[in-house]
Amino acid sequence: MTESPRLVDMTLRDGMHAVDHQFTPDQMRRVAAALDDAEMDVVEVSHGDGMGGSSINYGMAAADTEEYLEAVAPELTDTELSVLLLPGIGTVEELDMAADHGADICRIATHVTEADVSQEHFEYVTERGLEANGLLMLSHMAEPETILEQAQLMEEYGADAVYVMDSAGALLPDGVRERVELLTDELSIDVGFHAHNNMGLAIGNTLTALDAGAVTVDGCLRGLGAGSGNAQMEVLVGALEKAGYDVGPDLFGVMDAAEDVLLPMLTEDTMPELDNDSLILGYAGVYSSFLRHARRASDRYGVDPRELLIELGEMEVVGGQEDLITDVASRLAEESGSQSAAAEGDD
Repeated sequence: MTESPRLVDMTLRDGMHAVDHQFTPDQMRRVAAALDDAEMDVVEVSHGDGMGGSSINYGMAAADTEEYLEAVAPELTDTELSVLLLPGIGTVEELDMAADHGADICRIATHVTEADVSQEHFEYVTERGLEANGLLMLSHMAEPETILEQAQLMEEYGADAVYVMDSAGALLPDGVRERVELLTDELSIDVGFHAHNNMGLAIGNTLTALDAGAVTVDGCLRGLGAGSGNAQMEVLVGALEKAGYDVGPDLFGVMDAAEDVLLPMLTEDTMPELDNDSLILGYAGVYSSFLRHARRASDRYGVDPRELLIELGEMEVVGGQEDLITDVASRLAEESGSQSAAAEGDD
C-alpha cells in the first residue's frame, strides 16, 4: 500500500470564494465538526483571501477570522487547524490571534515569483511555534527552474513545506509532474499541490502530483472554491483509495460531510460549475477575480471577453493589475476597428 498523503480540506477557506465569503461561524462549526468526525487530516479556516481579507477590495465576510476560529477550534480533536496569510493583507496581529486560538499551521502564500516578500512572515510563524507552509500561487506562470528558486527561498526562510499552486486551473498533467518532481528532487522539505478545476483536471492533476512526489494535497467538499472550484475532496478520497493510497480520512464520513452537512447550506448559484467562464479562465491562465472586470470592459468596448482574457493571460497579469483590463479592451477594440476598416477598404 502506498504511503498516506496528508489531505488539507479548504472548504472553509478557498470554498469561501464560492459563497462570497458568507459562511457564518455556526455553519463553519458544523462543517468542521463533520470533517473532524471523518478524520480529515487538516482543516483550513480563513477569508478566501486569507486572514485580513475581509474588505471592500476582496469581499466582506459574514464574520471576522477570530469569530470563525472560536467556532471551529473546539470542534477539532485529531484534525489540525490551518490558517492562510498573504503578505500585504494579513498582519502580525492576526498571526498572533490565530496562534492564540489554536492554529497548528500557517500557510503563507505569494505570487510564484515573489517569495522574497515572505521572509519575515516565515520567521515569525516559526517563532510562534506553528508549522509554516509556503504556497507559490499561479505556478503555471513560471518555468520549473524559477519555481525551484522561489521554493528554495521559502525553505531558507523556514518553510516546512512548499506548495505548487495551480491557482487558475491552467496546468496540464505534464506541467504538474515537471514542477513537482523538480521540487521533490531538490528540496529537503515536503512538497504539496493545490489544484483548481477550470480545465476539468483537478483530480487527475492531484493524482499526478502525488505520483511525482508530493505528500500533501488540497481539496474542498463538493469541489467548492474560486473559479470552477478545487479538487472535490470526497472524490479525491475515493480516487486515492482506489489508487492504493493509505488515506487517513474516512470516505463515507467525508461523503456525509459533503452531502448531509455542506450541501444544505449551498444554493444553485454557489455550486461550482465547469462552464465556459471557468474554461476560458483556465485556458487563458487568468485568476477568477478578473472575470467580472473583463465582462464589464468587453461590454463597454464591444470586444469578446474570451479574447480579452486570453490577451491578459499572455501578459501574465496577476491580482492587483485589474486596471490593465480597460487598456487592453480599448486596444483590442481599436485593432478590431482598424481591421474592419481595412476590410471595408478592400471591398
